[in-house]
Amino acid sequence: MEARRSLLIVEDDATFARALRRSFERRDYEVHLCDRLEGVCSLLEESTPSYAVVDLKLPGGSGLECVKALHHHDPEMRIVVLTGFASIVTAVEAIKLGACHYLPKPSNTNDIIAAFQKADGDASVPLTARPTSIKNLEWERIHETLVDTEFNISETARRLGMHRRTLARKLEKWRVK
Repeated sequence: MEARRSLLIVEDDATFARALRRSFERRDYEVHLCDRLEGVCSLLEESTPSYAVVDLKLPGGSGLECVKALHHHDPEMRIVVLTGFASIVTAVEAIKLGACHYLPKPSNTNDIIAAFQKADGDASVPLTARPTSIKNLEWERIHETLVDTEFNISETARRLGMHRRTLARKLEKWRVK
């Protein structure tokens, strides 16, 4: 009989984390939950999961720090980053820090398991001729600055040269949690 696979879910949305946990447990994973980086560090003192699912935005910081810590602890760990506000910048950084894949929310358990298995990349992915829209460029710049400021809205608005309320309205429009 195959040993149970160990999975760490780092997610601050308790409802979503519980749903993922139940779904992975039905697929015979041993699941550990954490809602912030500090919990991850203490869990790693006790065990080393084979897989991790990390939310990009965590209380008190970025999930990228979590990816970095997990990869440093075990470079063989398969890490998938989930985010409600995907951008090219954070996707590239997540991969450089050790994630094997990066998925936008909502993603289900099947998507995540498929991402764990696609760690080597796919050179046959078709290139698109569709140019990036102004809206997407604006979003990527806003998100890049959010990451640089550790998701501080006031500082992000200052760096972008816009009023804080204007930025808050844009973020609300994109349903950033």
